Amino acid sequence: MAGLAPFVVLCVFILGATQQTLNTQDASFCHGGLEVIYPELDIDKCLIIPKDRNLREKVSTVWKAPQIYFSRAQQKKYVLAMVDPDAPSRTKPTSAHWRHWLVVNIQGKALKNGRIQGTTLTDYLPPTPPHNTGLHRYQFMLFEQPADAQVSLTKQEKSSRGKWDFQAFVKRFDLGEPVAAVQFLTQNYKD
Repeated sequence: MAGLAPFVVLCVFILGATQQTLNTQDASFCHGGLEVIYPELDIDKCLIIPKDRNLREKVSTVWKAPQIYFSRAQQKKYVLAMVDPDAPSRTKPTSAHWRHWLVVNIQGKALKNGRIQGTTLTDYLPPTPPHNTGLHRYQFMLFEQPADAQVSLTKQEKSSRGKWDFQAFVKRFDLGEPVAAVQFLTQNYKD
């Protein structure tokens, strides 16, 4: 029995060293019940995409735009934004917020059925964190769109996805706080 204890401690150490966990700030980002559904990955809470099953490669190079599901959607319009606040790296986010996807005028009924039915202002661009830049957060935020708001991008915003002043955009259209948000962390699949 005494010989078993060191073995158990060693196993716990090895498992703990290989499993990545979210810090408190990253874990607290998710709320509201938003689901982002890729072919082999259903993201309904904050998580780190594991290296196994080639999920990091698939999310970056194979899968197209995910299905978005929000069961609490009402008969309103919504705005969905997907950003990388860590571009080009979390330690030096000089191009944050990188806009990966922006859809406005999304019908609430469609969201309840897991579909995006709206106006795409920025086409979906899959997560492609640069080599050797560590984990990046990919954040999906859903906002209620004010009934009279004609949400659009400025000429300058259209010219570049990077260095997007996301907070100015939110303020300009009086979007307030997201009704739901979810994020995943991933890194370059070759790292």
